[in-house]
Amino acid sequence: MSTTALLRPLAHHKIHGAHYDRLAAVYVRQSTPQQMIRHQESTRLQYGLVERALALGWAKPQVLVIDEDLGKSADSVAGRSGFQRLVAEVSLAHVGIIFGLEMSRLARSNRDWHHLLEVCALFGTLIGDMDGIYDPTDYNDRLLLGLKGAMSEAELHVLKQRMMAGKRAKAARGALGMPVPMGYVRRPSGEVAKEPDEQAQAVIELIFDQFARVGTIHAVLRYLVQHQIRVPQRVRVGPNKGELVWRRPNRTTLSNLLHHPIYAGAYTYGRRPTDAKRKQPGRPSTGRLVAKPEDCQVLLPDRIPAYISWEQFERNRRQLEANTQAGLGVIRYGPSLLSGLVVCGRCGLRMASAYNNNGAGLRYSCDREMVDYGGAICQSLTGAPLDAWISALVLEALEPAALEVSLEVAADVEAQRQRLHQHWAKRLERAGYEVDRAARQYHAVEPENRLVARTLERQWEEALASEEQLKADYRRFLASQPITLSASEREAIRRLANDLPALWHAETTTAADRQAIIRQLVERVVVTVQGESEHVDLEVHWIGGHRTQTRRRRPVARLDQLSYYPALLARAAALHQQGLRRGAIAEVLNAEGWRPAKRRQTFTADMVRSLLVRQGLSASKVRPRSVTREADEWTLPALAYTLEMPHPTLYAWLRKGHLRARHDQRSGQWVIRANASELQRLRALRQAPRTWKRPASRASS
Repeated sequence: MSTTALLRPLAHHKIHGAHYDRLAAVYVRQSTPQQMIRHQESTRLQYGLVERALALGWAKPQVLVIDEDLGKSADSVAGRSGFQRLVAEVSLAHVGIIFGLEMSRLARSNRDWHHLLEVCALFGTLIGDMDGIYDPTDYNDRLLLGLKGAMSEAELHVLKQRMMAGKRAKAARGALGMPVPMGYVRRPSGEVAKEPDEQAQAVIELIFDQFARVGTIHAVLRYLVQHQIRVPQRVRVGPNKGELVWRRPNRTTLSNLLHHPIYAGAYTYGRRPTDAKRKQPGRPSTGRLVAKPEDCQVLLPDRIPAYISWEQFERNRRQLEANTQAGLGVIRYGPSLLSGLVVCGRCGLRMASAYNNNGAGLRYSCDREMVDYGGAICQSLTGAPLDAWISALVLEALEPAALEVSLEVAADVEAQRQRLHQHWAKRLERAGYEVDRAARQYHAVEPENRLVARTLERQWEEALASEEQLKADYRRFLASQPITLSASEREAIRRLANDLPALWHAETTTAADRQAIIRQLVERVVVTVQGESEHVDLEVHWIGGHRTQTRRRRPVARLDQLSYYPALLARAAALHQQGLRRGAIAEVLNAEGWRPAKRRQTFTADMVRSLLVRQGLSASKVRPRSVTREADEWTLPALAYTLEMPHPTLYAWLRKGHLRARHDQRSGQWVIRANASELQRLRALRQAPRTWKRPASRASS
């Protein structure tokens, strides 16, 4: 027998020399950080397993303590670096025995537990707890270890089920305390009440009122930033816990506020369920969803003081859903007035707004078949005429309510100004209080304590400066927006409301304003283009169920798309047979109500010549193509070939004044002057990066 074996205390009969040649791993774990603070005795017992390893014969340098998983649950191996390290050490045949206080310390998942048992059996590693030493290669020990693992997992589920049942029962009574959002506080008795600070309440109410007016989160955010309005927050952790602070508004805060049913007086539980598929290992707060109020486990209306009614909360929800891509979408700032409202009458899908000519042109296209399946475009049409038709119908619908509109606008403007002035008054009151408190603190300090006195004096001066700056800002605000409307402002509102078309087309009325008005009246516009002709059938679905059906005429690209094209050719030919000249034929066609395809509302002599040429009744105007050129002169096609650029691009440069050219009257062609240096300049211009300017939003007619 070796000397080392003689010096060892009485060892377990399952421990052999091969085990002593490897490490003894002590695995230490607590489920949560709170348990580490409240149940410190359990942690000490686990660290005490080191003494047991020493008592069984392992030297102190051979004892490996793995405690990286303190404060982590054992329901999964994800995020447990200590357990992963333990399995890796066993797989490398570095560990002879694993010590744990009990099996639940190692794993509470059968999958992780049996994976560890398989690895231990493969590499001959023992497992020890407070009850004994186990060999995973032994049938009886393996059966016992499997039973302990199953009991550990079942214990976890029973504990969770018991605690969740009690939690749900308490929530069903509305007695389960949860963190409250801004605008609310929880009293020591557990009751939820509105924020006692009046300015904080006013800001919350202002946010809801403004959303009801503008309808989008971004517009509310811009309003708050424009008027320097901050949102109230109660500090939840740290030395300043419970204090009211004012922070910059942001999109996430406003979205949470508008979606939360607590502001409508409802108590909810289960509003943030967890999706296991989205949960990330080691991050307990991930995978959270936001459930709709009707999908919450508990929904108790009229349990909490409300800022808005439940009906207004539902209206806000519908508006937020309409602002999503799946709904109508938010109001955009492009020239389109019917974005999200136009529906294809052929396939029933929504028609998309598309801009061309660097944003200056608008088309409504039904292109889902092309985008999704590579097929053809269902139908499309120019957007400006359609916007003009719907605008005329909306103005016609609003005309009987002109007087009521003027009164409502005046009342709304005054109410908005009143809310802003109330907010300014509360800010001034708070600033005055801060000055008074700083003054009281300064006068209360002993004069001999100069270190404290100087600090308090500086705080007093800072409070005075802040108050003075706030008063100056308020004076500027008061000069720009008086509390009440002046007589001239009231008269301007009344005059504009009585002339709704002038107000609609005014430069101060943006496309977004027109979109908002149309969405208040129109549910959708069903558009059906008759073939490729100029006829368009419109069916306007108004809010409330009424429908208006009409047929309009749209501009088309070619004359042969016109439904009356054969009759137009016949009429032009008949007039030509009567001996009329082209100008006289154009006058007759215009007088009889014939209209060209696009760009013009009347025919010209050149258009009549084109009609006659198509029927072989007139010869086309042929100009000689030869051009007399001097040195360093080029025709457009020749110069485009030399510069290796498209002919239309070169012609666009000519129209923009980038080229020096003359017009040859005999051939009708442009002749461009370009010597060697000019050619070098044009090549450099061709290679220069292009910059695009966003066009200004134009009022639709």
